Amino acid sequence: MPTHELEFSTFTQGHYVDLMPYQYGREACEPGHAFGPARRSHFLFHYIISGRGLLMTTDEKGIKTDYRLSGGEGFLIFPGQVNTYVADLDDPWEYIWIEFDGIRVRDDLENAGLTPSFPVYRSQSSELRAHMVEEMRYLVLNRNASALHLIGHTYLFLDYLLRSAAHPDEQTTSRLQSFYISEAIDFVKEHYQSDITVEDIAKRTGLNRSYFGKVFKAATGKSPQQYLITYRMGKAKELLKLTALPVAEVGRAVGYPNQLHFSRAFKGAFGVSPREWRRENAAM
Repeated sequence: MPTHELEFSTFTQGHYVDLMPYQYGREACEPGHAFGPARRSHFLFHYIISGRGLLMTTDEKGIKTDYRLSGGEGFLIFPGQVNTYVADLDDPWEYIWIEFDGIRVRDDLENAGLTPSFPVYRSQSSELRAHMVEEMRYLVLNRNASALHLIGHTYLFLDYLLRSAAHPDEQTTSRLQSFYISEAIDFVKEHYQSDITVEDIAKRTGLNRSYFGKVFKAATGKSPQQYLITYRMGKAKELLKLTALPVAEVGRAVGYPNQLHFSRAFKGAFGVSPREWRRENAAM
């Protein structure tokens, strides 16, 4: 690719929730060519085909960090980050990129070790990296294909990115933690109507309560107790809105045999009593 050459395309075939490409392209930069400072709305991954450059970005706390990168490496820009990247003066980089997003993308990327505090991609597998680059090139070269065809190849790109970025031990740990969380959530859904405790949920996973609590909160953002209450209150709202059951019966149906305890928990979650909430939200 001669200097300075740019290929660029945007995805204009509708909106998809699970995974969606927004743009893709490749560029051979002139010496010192810079982009930014800028803030993106979606995830943007660059793979450096050759040459060198500098990424200047911010972490979760807004602290600026510089990364000097070269061919065979890559960098990920997270939504909301302020960043600038500059081609080297002597050996400017050529890169290929894809901008994408989806409801599980952030969790998947972070599980593979790509975070705002460490946005640098270094492959653990040359074979998987080659497949990833092949999918990126395919998207650039087949921009007029159907929406589902392009999204399918975006899934393949993301799969190769995640598997090539993650250390095998990290992948195993991530899968195990996902299994524990899934087991815990299934237990809550099956038994929320009973008088279950965090200890009961932890036993379902086979983990001790302390370690389980840490793993669960890291994955969901809530403690097990908070998750249980949130789930019960969500079910309570459904019953209050869609049925004529007395408040006491609603409370018993979501695991609160004592009406006073239920009313306190509901008001703590939503700021109003169950009766007040029902008056304002009951289905007509």
